[in-house]
Amino acid sequence: MKSIFDPSSVSVFSERIDKLNNDHSAIWGKMSAYQMLKHCVLSEHMYLGDHSYNRLFIGKLFGKMALKSILKDDSPLKKNQPTHPEFKIVGEGDITPLQKDWKELLKRYLKTPDNSFSGFIHPFFGPMSKEQIGQYVYKHTDHHLRQFGL
Repeated sequence: MKSIFDPSSVSVFSERIDKLNNDHSAIWGKMSAYQMLKHCVLSEHMYLGDHSYNRLFIGKLFGKMALKSILKDDSPLKKNQPTHPEFKIVGEGDITPLQKDWKELLKRYLKTPDNSFSGFIHPFFGPMSKEQIGQYVYKHTDHHLRQFGL
């Protein structure tokens, strides 16, 4: 299974991120390029342990089962999946600093000690192992870049 903890994955994602510009429109969903980048930067901060969010009740009911289904194979994430309310971005802005931030955050996965991921609790999926985080972040990153044709 592909993972964000593979240096070649981070390199390929960085190249894809560099190709994004304000003229790109989403192939699906409602996000602009700016909103997608901001959403992804916030997500990386969560997975890297910089910020945490309260567990959603619906996640307590279905999160573990949903994560298992998502990570069962290398298939991409489905389009138009629900987003945690705090990851829904409004407004517009300059995408250049967000592109730089996102690439730097992706590189941090390669430098972060394994034990830093222990005890991570996703607001929907619940407790996740380092391996699950790596696989899910890979899929999430790929999903949003494909959303913009990259």
